[in-house]
Amino acid sequence: MPSEPAEPVQVEFTPEFKRNLRALARKYRHIRSDVQPVINQLQAGEVMGDQVPRTHYTIFKVRVRNSDIQKGKRSGYRLIYHLLTPENIILVTIYSKLDQSDISAEQIRRVLTGGW
Repeated sequence: MPSEPAEPVQVEFTPEFKRNLRALARKYRHIRSDVQPVINQLQAGEVMGDQVPRTHYTIFKVRVRNSDIQKGKRSGYRLIYHLLTPENIILVTIYSKLDQSDISAEQIRRVLTGGW
């Protein structure tokens, strides 16, 4: 008996994520096509990246290659997402590793509790 097709995971965006994506798109014109495969994998139910400690939430950080520079994933983007439930993911923020070295657990908590 074939199994039922899995429902796609719902992916939502915080205003912070949208704002940062828009700002980065001014500098890196291929950012949306760089990020889309990650969003597709998340919608398919794949949990990827490294879990971020000390946030009190199930937060993951994913490295995303920046195709506008030729330095690989290490110098690419960091996409932060919250695994709310296995069926619901919230994209918290995104930043360029060239512009920002890291994000603190406190900054992540502030975005999530900002009442978006």
